[in-house]
Amino acid sequence: MISLAGRDILHGWGKFVFTGFGLGLLIGVTLVMAGVYRGMVDDGKALLDNSGADLWVVQRDTLGPYAESSSVHDDTYRGLLGLRGIERAANVTYLTMQVRKGTQDVRAMVVGIAAGRPGQVLGWPPYLVAGRQITRGHYEAVADSATGFRIGDRLSIRRNQYTVVGLTRRMVSSSGDPMVFIPLKDAQEAQFLKDNDAIWQSRRRTEANPALNRPGVPGLLDAVLASQSTNPYVNAVLVTLAPGYAPDEVAESIQRWQRLTVYTRAQMEGILVGKLIATSARQIAMFLVILAVVSAAIVAFIIYTLTMDKIREIAVLKLIGTRNRTIAGMILQQAVALGLIGFVVGKIAATFSAPFFPKYVLLVPADTVAGFAAVMIICVLASLVSIRLALRVDPAEAIGG
Repeated sequence: MISLAGRDILHGWGKFVFTGFGLGLLIGVTLVMAGVYRGMVDDGKALLDNSGADLWVVQRDTLGPYAESSSVHDDTYRGLLGLRGIERAANVTYLTMQVRKGTQDVRAMVVGIAAGRPGQVLGWPPYLVAGRQITRGHYEAVADSATGFRIGDRLSIRRNQYTVVGLTRRMVSSSGDPMVFIPLKDAQEAQFLKDNDAIWQSRRRTEANPALNRPGVPGLLDAVLASQSTNPYVNAVLVTLAPGYAPDEVAESIQRWQRLTVYTRAQMEGILVGKLIATSARQIAMFLVILAVVSAAIVAFIIYTLTMDKIREIAVLKLIGTRNRTIAGMILQQAVALGLIGFVVGKIAATFSAPFFPKYVLLVPADTVAGFAAVMIICVLASLVSIRLALRVDPAEAIGG
């Protein structure tokens, strides 16, 4: 019967191969969709790993700094350094925006990093693939290679120009946007920078306010204007712990004494995976279900067609005493062979197409194994309709014309 199944496939090899190729493309899309989800989770974990933090101190009652807006005074880190169990603390800002290079716009997360030496201050890119780290207090940038920028390129962030002095890799936000690192003071200014007209209008209103522009209080107006033109806030404070201290205990201490919200690594992963990408995960799951149903329909249709084409041959087999189990096995072998061809084509298509997707696609062996098992189950289930049809064939049809 194995030989008979193979000969039947060779007899209609064109339809069989093309159907397997089409099924393979569907399987490839399915593997890529699963890889997109894995890539989103990996992007979120890479964001946390690259920050180098054990704790994230953010504005009270917020999910910041990645899921919600968060504002913390930039002198908060000094108070944190005085608490037990805290080894290092550093300010950081995050701003997702369009970074301009000439006439080209690139969606990126602009990260403001505190001054210091690489490896000693949290938030710095952990490694570079080209160039050097930021050494000046203003107008230098380190960009992820996914932005397409090169060493020496000039970038526009708000009204300021920055020179790319270094390139890094896999420094992305939870949504997959590449990062651009600039000095903290520049990033603070960029978050709340207004255009010239807005600044002039704000100063005019302040000068017209008699409570802020008192003739008998010299210097009051200048102090108010100076406070309006500066940004004393950051989005979060990154904290590392001294050896021997538990994250939950230190986080509770910070929340009690500093009146801020603190997240551990596990809690921050829960926010990124459970909240930021939860909707995308459900959408991807729906697509996977739809693709599975379509794949099953294709397999069922082609196997049903092949079975209908050889009704008389099946009747002859039953007439000469062939057991139903043998006939069912022949049809099942064809369905499994179709699934094998489709899976091989799909795996090759997914592997070679994954690097061309704009978002990171992570193909893991576990998904490949699960995909193979799912394809085999779908093929077996899809063949049941054809097997049922074949077993109901009357042997008399072999001689009935």
